[in-house]
Amino acid sequence: MSDTVRYGLVGSGMMGVEHIHNLAVTPGAVVTAIADPVERSRGWARKALGADAKVAEFEDGAALAKSGLVDAVIVSSPNYTHRKVLEPLFEAGLPILCEKPLATTIEDAKWVVEQAEKSKAPFWTAMEYRYMPPAEAFIADLRAGKIGKLQMLSIREHRFPFLEKVGDWNRFSRNTGGTMVEKCCHFFDLMRLIVESEAVRVYCSGAMDVNHQDERYDGQKPDIIDNSYTVVDFANGVRAMLDLCMFADGAENQEEITAVGDKARLDVLIPTGDLVLSPRVGFMNPKQVSRRNIAVDETALKAGSHHGSTFYEHQKFNAAVRGVGPVEVTARDGLMAVAIGTAAEISARERRVVELSELGL
Repeated sequence: MSDTVRYGLVGSGMMGVEHIHNLAVTPGAVVTAIADPVERSRGWARKALGADAKVAEFEDGAALAKSGLVDAVIVSSPNYTHRKVLEPLFEAGLPILCEKPLATTIEDAKWVVEQAEKSKAPFWTAMEYRYMPPAEAFIADLRAGKIGKLQMLSIREHRFPFLEKVGDWNRFSRNTGGTMVEKCCHFFDLMRLIVESEAVRVYCSGAMDVNHQDERYDGQKPDIIDNSYTVVDFANGVRAMLDLCMFADGAENQEEITAVGDKARLDVLIPTGDLVLSPRVGFMNPKQVSRRNIAVDETALKAGSHHGSTFYEHQKFNAAVRGVGPVEVTARDGLMAVAIGTAAEISARERRVVELSELGL
């Protein structure tokens, strides 16, 4: 393959536009085709691409796959469409970057894994939060032994409510897999990456208490969780917790991640970018807290709303497409994140602990 990679985009809503902005600053990347059944969404893509862009437009991914105009495809269509969208892309043997969550059901996520593992082309599950520079630095410090042996991990996301989508499809769990799949698969993926083990059981206490209470769609009230606590036990004995609140948009930091080992505690705060190391000092001894700030390139920050991570993700996916870098986030990674989220959804509804073995994993 030449150094120029021609990209197709299936789904040109908010996340699709973010991908367009990031591809615009990725060396050797050019968008040559977009597919979306909604004209309004294609219009957003045209605006993002600029008046001089020469881009073919299609109403579905199957037509895009057959066009011969692309070397790789980004799937950023609504969650519940992923399997249908992916079918012709796998048949065409195209490299794929598929937005999270991989699918809305375990069955569909397993199907994607089967297809991806049979394909000779790279398949990458888009887990942007891995590539936030402060999060990467946090993980590097853990790997370097800064806290000793990891025992506890906690992640807090206090943020804004779900944004408006075309038709507000994200208001219903049947379309998204539920908040714990749709939103929180990012954090369950981070847990697996940091802990280096697989989840064995999940307990989630959550509900929809504040957001979307007055909204109705064909007479139906939204059913998505807007706050929750989730505890995950991992096979290696590490326990992790996610604290989610989607009506806390006034918080200084949207994400706060804390790892505690037998020698120290390490925190990362995003978007301020601070890493805080707090070694154990014993009772009543002076604290020895140290701080450093992880800067993010301004170009990366301006290209999206995920603290620069989409830009860095694209550099690595582009390398994988050209055969000069590995796939770092596989379809199986996407499946396992969906599985933890699905277990959390069941747990919140049924108010019980859910074993991952119940899901056939």
